[in-house]
Amino acid sequence: MTAQPQEKNKMTPREYLTRERNSFDIKHEFFNGEIFAMVGAERNHNRININLTAKLYNKFETDKFACNLFSNDMRVKIEDSYAYPDIVIFCGDAKFEDNEFDTLTNPVIIMEILSDSTEAFDRGDKFAYYRAIPTLKEYILISQKKIRVEQFILRDDNKWEYRSYEGTNLVLNMQSIQCELPLSEIYLNVKFE
Repeated sequence: MTAQPQEKNKMTPREYLTRERNSFDIKHEFFNGEIFAMVGAERNHNRININLTAKLYNKFETDKFACNLFSNDMRVKIEDSYAYPDIVIFCGDAKFEDNEFDTLTNPVIIMEILSDSTEAFDRGDKFAYYRAIPTLKEYILISQKKIRVEQFILRDDNKWEYRSYEGTNLVLNMQSIQCELPLSEIYLNVKFE
C-alpha cells in the first residue's frame, strides 16, 4: 500500500487511534504526529502479498511453528507511532496495545512490499521507526518490479546485518523463526512489465 500525507496538523497518538478506529473507508499510518492515508496497491503488490500470506500460513500450520502472521490490516505500535505493515509475524501469543485487539505490539518480523511512492520511506525513516520495536528481529523488503528480496537481521551485538536475494533459485532464510521460503514461491504468478 502507498502512504500519502493526509493533514499538516499534528495530533496525539490517542487522537489518532480514536480517529482510526472510526475510519471505515481508509486506513492511516501515524508518524511523528502526522497521519498518512493508505492508498490501494498494484497487481504485483497484491499477488506477492497473497503468496507470502498463503505460504507462510501453510508453513506455520503444517510445521507447528510457535509463530503466526497478520497481513495488511493489523496495525503495529511503534513507540508513539503506528503502521500497517504488509506482513507482520509474531511468535507466541499476540500482544496488543489494549482490549480493542487491533494494534500488535510484539512483531518479530515485518515485511514491506516496495512501491515507487513508499520505497524511500520504507528503506529510511520507516525502518528507523521499526527498529524502536524491542521484539523486532528481522525487516524484509520485497520488490514488486523484479525478483529481489532484501533482509535486515538484528544480530546479537545490536547491529543490523544486510542480505540480498535475487533469483527464483534462492531461498529466504528467516533465522529468527527458523523458516525458509523459496523466492519462487514469493513470486509465483507475478508478471513483470
